[in-house]
Amino acid sequence: MFRIKEVLKEKNMTSIALADGVGVASNTIARINSGVAKPSIELLEKISDTLDVDIRELFKPGKGHSLLNGFVEYKNTIYRIETKEDLKMLLANINK
Repeated sequence: MFRIKEVLKEKNMTSIALADGVGVASNTIARINSGVAKPSIELLEKISDTLDVDIRELFKPGKGHSLLNGFVEYKNTIYRIETKEDLKMLLANINK
């Protein structure tokens, strides 16, 4: 799901340096890279800032994954959209 490992290689940076830069333990980055852990939006923002990339560059498309898998920013709030229900909830909030 994430391509943090690839971006680290492109930036010639270690996962330990990234962990130090975002203020987490190095095993947290390892767990994200292996797919064991999913980072919060706040951590993804810190990672993208530290790596100096757009947050969208941290994701890779996956075969068989839902087309709704992603994030939407609306009125300075970021929403995680993983299901149709998530999208319906966001649309209901927008239409209030």
